[in-house]
Amino acid sequence: MAITASEIAKRIKGEVVGDGSIKLTGLAPAETAQTGDLTFAEKDSYFAIAEKSLASAVVVSGEFASSEKVLIRVPDARVAMAKLLPIFFPVDEHLAGTHPSATVDPSAQVDPTAHIGPNCIIGARVKIDARAVLRGGNQIGRDCQIGEDTCLFPNVVIYAKCQIGDRVTIHAGTVIGSDGYGYVFDQGSHRKMLQVGNVIIHNDVEIGANTAIDRGALGSTVIGAGTKIDNLVHVAHNVVFGQHCLVMGQVGFAGSTRLGDYCVIASQSGIAGHLKLGNQATVGAKSGVMRDIPDKETVLGIPASPHKQTKRQWIALQQLPDVIRKMRKLEQQMEHLRTIIDERESS
Repeated sequence: MAITASEIAKRIKGEVVGDGSIKLTGLAPAETAQTGDLTFAEKDSYFAIAEKSLASAVVVSGEFASSEKVLIRVPDARVAMAKLLPIFFPVDEHLAGTHPSATVDPSAQVDPTAHIGPNCIIGARVKIDARAVLRGGNQIGRDCQIGEDTCLFPNVVIYAKCQIGDRVTIHAGTVIGSDGYGYVFDQGSHRKMLQVGNVIIHNDVEIGANTAIDRGALGSTVIGAGTKIDNLVHVAHNVVFGQHCLVMGQVGFAGSTRLGDYCVIASQSGIAGHLKLGNQATVGAKSGVMRDIPDKETVLGIPASPHKQTKRQWIALQQLPDVIRKMRKLEQQMEHLRTIIDERESS
């Protein structure tokens, strides 16, 4: 496809500096851009590379100027690129209808505009709304709801009674609504506590590949609207996420923990159960959270502490070898002084 710089600027509410009639046919990083491509730069070092590249135009944020390139000036170049990517790389289209290999229970309600791919299994009383896409190999348990424009990639499994909102994307291999980890010790063995709740995923959520979100023991495990969850994340039973949280890969949440809005949990962190993380709380990578976190606080480390305190501890640990050497030197000096004093006293 070809689109002029002026048309692009109009779509992203930007300003063209240079020839707005130039036609752009692709989108690429500066290092690999060719003639006709659009690239972007959000700081001086990136702009220097973009200006030397073969790209025909550059999306910039800031007062950059160029005699070589057409510029499209916007408040935030990275946000603008997020808006432009679907223009140059449109998402796959899926025709409405049900593949012959799919199995759909007679009591299920599947909107005629939905796409049900090969080898899908749709259980009793499932409701699938308009333009939803099940790409293939998906199993949807009884009494589930799948919202409008939601996309399930291959082999996503949704257990019974779960509710998935509108415009939700769930990537391959993820399981929604598996049993929570609940057992009681009874006469020398672990007796399973039936997990009879469900999972509720609100609108505009994206969940990465091979993630597991467990159903509530009695109530619901809830993922708030706009939340984005990475690959390989485990969310235990009755955890409740607020809106617009960000959870990076390999994070684990124990049961009944509650997150406020706009929380950020970095990779490989573990969050203990029955905790409360306030609005805009941030957990640094590889942290072990064992206590509540107030609004807007950032924590790091194991156990996680306020980030400034943790950084001071890390610095102190780095200085520890020098401190030990100094202590040994002081001990040697003290021993030498003792020897001198003993010799004087004995004489």
